[in-house]
Amino acid sequence: FADRATYHNYQVRRVVPENQEQLKVLKELENEPNGLSFWVGPSRIQKAVDIMVPPHMLPQFNEIIENLNLKSEVYISNVQHLIDTERPEVRPTADFGWTDYYTLDEIYAWLDSLVETYPEVVTPIALGRSYEGRQIAGVKVSFKEGNRGVILEGGIHAREWISSATVTYILNKLLTSEDPVIKDLAQSFDYYVFPSVNPDGYVYTHTTERMWRKTRSQGGNRCFGADANRNFDFHWLEIGASSSPCSETYAGSAPFSEIETRVLSNYLRSIQDQFDVYLAFHSYSQLLLFPYGHNNAHLSNYDELLVVGQAAATALAKNNGTRYTVGNIYDTIYPTSGVSMDWVRGVFNKPYTYTWELRDTGNYGFLLPASQIIDTAEETINSAVVILQHAKENLRRN
Repeated sequence: FADRATYHNYQVRRVVPENQEQLKVLKELENEPNGLSFWVGPSRIQKAVDIMVPPHMLPQFNEIIENLNLKSEVYISNVQHLIDTERPEVRPTADFGWTDYYTLDEIYAWLDSLVETYPEVVTPIALGRSYEGRQIAGVKVSFKEGNRGVILEGGIHAREWISSATVTYILNKLLTSEDPVIKDLAQSFDYYVFPSVNPDGYVYTHTTERMWRKTRSQGGNRCFGADANRNFDFHWLEIGASSSPCSETYAGSAPFSEIETRVLSNYLRSIQDQFDVYLAFHSYSQLLLFPYGHNNAHLSNYDELLVVGQAAATALAKNNGTRYTVGNIYDTIYPTSGVSMDWVRGVFNKPYTYTWELRDTGNYGFLLPASQIIDTAEETINSAVVILQHAKENLRRN
C-alpha cells in the first residue's frame, strides 16, 4: 500500500452559482485537467457544486471564487480524515454483517456461499471478464417459475461503496427476511443482482485510489478508464459527458467501448423479454431518479413514476427522517446522457426504471461511514418495496 493516494488537508468546498457567468467558469474549470475534482458538477444556477481542492491549490481556488464573487463554504475540511475513519478499526463480525465495506473478493465469496446455501433458489451469473480480467459476477434469485424479472445494479462508479453494500444487503433480505411483505415480493419476481459491475475500479479504490470513479481501461493516452455510466448507447455523448479521456465523465471512445458496459448490456439484451424493473444504486445526494437525462421531455408514464417515486421517498423517510428528492435526471440532478437506466428505458421501453443517489448530502459525500450502511440499506429497502409492490400490481393488470 506504499503507493496508495492520500488526501491530507484536501478540502471539499461547496459553491452555488448565482448567474450564467459563474456557471460558465465552473464548467470550464471542471473540464480542465487542473487538479480540482468535482464531486457534484455544475449544472444550473442555484444548484450547489461540490469541489475537492488539493491544499496546494487553495490560494488559487480562493482567488478564482473571489474574482467570480462566489460564496464558498468548507463542507469537508480534511478528506483523508474521512477516509481514515470510514471503516471500523476492527471489523465487528467475522462474516457478512454490513458493519464494514467489503472487498470484491469478499463480496464474490459471499455470492458463492449463497449459491451453496440456497441451491434451489440462487444461481450464479457470470457476465464476462472486465478489462483487467476479473469476472463480473452476479446471481439470480428465483423462488418459482414464470416470474417477471427485476435487475439490481450496483457499483458502476467505483468510489460509491455504499452502492455495492446496499445491493448486497437487499439481496440478503430477499433470501432471509421473515417480513411477510418482503417475502411476498421475493417470491413474486426473479431478481438479477449485480453488486459490482465495475470490479476493476472497485478493487482500485480499495488498494490504490479511494476516490477513483471510472473503469480501468487504457486508451492511447496517459489517462485511464471511462465513466461506465456515460458509456451506454443511448444519446451517447450528447450532454453531461466529456470527450476528454482525463475527465471524470469521459464517455469512452465510442458507445460500449468499455467491456464492462458491453457485457452487461449483452446480458440484458439476452433477457430483455423477462424483466420489467431496473433499479440502479449510486451515491451521493439523496435523490430518487427516473429517466431521462438527455432532455426534460416527459416519459409516457412520467406522472406514474413521479407519484410512485414520491410514495417511495415517503416510505424511505419513515425510519430515520432521511429526505429524498424525486424526479427525472435532467431536472433533478443534472443533464446527462449515456446512462444505464436511460438505455434500459429507451431501448427496451421498460416501464419501471429508477436510480437511487444514496446518502448523504455532502457532509461525507462518497465517504459515508460504514456505521451508516445498515440504516441506509434498511430505509432504501422501504422505498424499493413501494416501487416493487406497484410494479407487481400493475404488471398483473396489464
